[in-house]
Amino acid sequence: MRKLATIRKIESIGPIEGADAIEVAQVGGWKVVTKKNDFKVGDLAVYFEIDSWIPDHLAPFLSKGHAPRVFNGVEGERLRTVKLRGQVSQGLLLDRTVALDKVGEIFEGMDVSRLLNIQLYSPPISAQLAGQVSGGFPSFIPKTDQERIQNLSREFKEWKDTDLTWEQTEKLDGSSMTVFFKNGKFGVCSRNWELREAEGNTLWSVAREYNLEKVLADHAATDLANLALQGELIGPGIQDNKYKLTKHAFYIFDIYNIDRQQYLSPGLRKDFIARHGLRHVPVFSSAMKLDPDLTMDALLKEAEGKSVMGNITGPEREGHVYKCNELPVSFKCISNRFLLREK
Repeated sequence: MRKLATIRKIESIGPIEGADAIEVAQVGGWKVVTKKNDFKVGDLAVYFEIDSWIPDHLAPFLSKGHAPRVFNGVEGERLRTVKLRGQVSQGLLLDRTVALDKVGEIFEGMDVSRLLNIQLYSPPISAQLAGQVSGGFPSFIPKTDQERIQNLSREFKEWKDTDLTWEQTEKLDGSSMTVFFKNGKFGVCSRNWELREAEGNTLWSVAREYNLEKVLADHAATDLANLALQGELIGPGIQDNKYKLTKHAFYIFDIYNIDRQQYLSPGLRKDFIARHGLRHVPVFSSAMKLDPDLTMDALLKEAEGKSVMGNITGPEREGHVYKCNELPVSFKCISNRFLLREK
């Protein structure tokens, strides 16, 4: 589960050029604009990550004088990436008392998301994508969500001091799709649910068009391995169809061996996809190294740019995903420029 609200230590505080009433605080890899003198270095505070749905009673100022919005029955607002006086701010810092008042004791790294009723905001999806639910997302397959690099500052420093190599791919902005074959059963899933096959459901239609049941059934019969394919569904009716496709397309970014409970290596994944004539997300590098002098800010800056799915005037890319070739670790870098341009 994504830790949307955690107890964090303020690592640094710096000025913002031309601003007298605000400053920028850093927690891990995140930078948050706060009121001047609200926090000092070393303080414990509650950090809320972007895309958190913040109940109105915790931060009524987020509604900026308007009536709060409602999500899943809770009045509040969604946290977005913003820029204040030229400084990118991601998330929200509140005094630790908002958590202390409920539990009496806190510690650094403590997840207080459930305690404070913090939800992950997700925009409504069309009926064609939502489909008819047959059950929850299968417990034998991990959900598709990479950790953001800002939450891995300690690991990032360690990785730069190794000879590890990384696959760098484009993170496409679509709808999560997983298909699996396990012991004779073929299934199709959205991000959170397994779906029934029904007329008009886009995910099932694409799975049938790509003949994915046969691909996975044949593999299970010949290689004796049950697999799940995970990827991004893009096209008409999805995220404003920013890639301007005339039909839906499924781009795979992971293949999971259900029997061994592990992901295929990037190399084996790409071989499988090529062998079966499927689509792989765009690859920028198959074996790059993280330079010892590389900063997190530079890595995030590199995530900015145009998608290779478009043309020179095409859509802003969402960012990059990095997967290690030697270890089962990965992370994502979401472009701040993409986040700032989100509606």
